[in-house]
Amino acid sequence: MRDLANHISLKRAISPVSVADNTAVVSQIIDLSGYDKAVFGILIGSIADADATFAVLLQHGNQPNLSDAADVPDSQLIGTEAAAGFKFDNDDQTRKIGYVGPKQYVRLTITPTGNASAALIAAVAILSGSRYSPAA
Repeated sequence: MRDLANHISLKRAISPVSVADNTAVVSQIIDLSGYDKAVFGILIGSIADADATFAVLLQHGNQPNLSDAADVPDSQLIGTEAAAGFKFDNDDQTRKIGYVGPKQYVRLTITPTGNASAALIAAVAILSGSRYSPAA
């Protein structure tokens, strides 16, 4: 059967936002309870600045507020943070980065550099490998 909808759960990570400076955009903390796999989908809209770059960082921990947050080791990522990053001429594209680590909570941070104009960004967390079927 070609059903994907009952095998994934979508969580809001970063609501659509316009970033006009170099302030980091930090996602919601995503609880992986009941799931074995996660990927963040990054949605890039229009980027007005002509020399901005956007670095991606994934952190994880076991505390619900991520007070124990640590950078995710490369061995626990599917893809790389560098490949998930983007720059001024990547308008209307998408990026993804997966997580296969052992921690219960994860979050995504996108940090602009050289950004002085509007950049439209959003992200979604896609969870799969549900221990309970169908996925919520």
